[in-house]
Amino acid sequence: MNLVFIYGPPATGKLTVAKELAKLTGYKVFHNHLTVDLITSVLKFGEKNFFEISSRLRLEMIELAAKNNVNLIFTFCYVRDHDDKFVKDVIRKVKKYNGKICFAQLYSDKKELCKRVVGESRKYHGKIRTAKKLNSCLKEFNLFLPIPFVKNLNIDNTKISAKKVAKMIKEKYKL
Repeated sequence: MNLVFIYGPPATGKLTVAKELAKLTGYKVFHNHLTVDLITSVLKFGEKNFFEISSRLRLEMIELAAKNNVNLIFTFCYVRDHDDKFVKDVIRKVKKYNGKICFAQLYSDKKELCKRVVGESRKYHGKIRTAKKLNSCLKEFNLFLPIPFVKNLNIDNTKISAKKVAKMIKEKYKL
């Protein structure tokens, strides 16, 4: 099983790149907002136990894919220190089934993120949709930091199409 772990700040195009990569590879896409959508049908975002439940659900799905040898693309918004345990748990689950993980960090300059954040496609999953909320999120968390304990493919996609970024990931990791 291969797991492509695409991460970066909101509006960097993680899901768009994941969909393009899926077209190139035939991999399944496990978008992080799927668990957010599920949990917010019961709890408010960030409410007590929200992130614990979200991590558990995500790990279960990733393990299910690994156990069944299903190649997967996972999107994530990584916060250093806060998410390190989760990332290590993902690595452990995938390696338990002899899987391989390919980390790809996407980032764009803040001006570009502010342009992208208002996109209509973000509405469906209840994502951040205003520059004000995005800037607040970026101020509270440094979402531009790479995961420090893994090998990353770091891509500034400010001026690169999602299709080209997907090709870069596919070529780098020989998917």
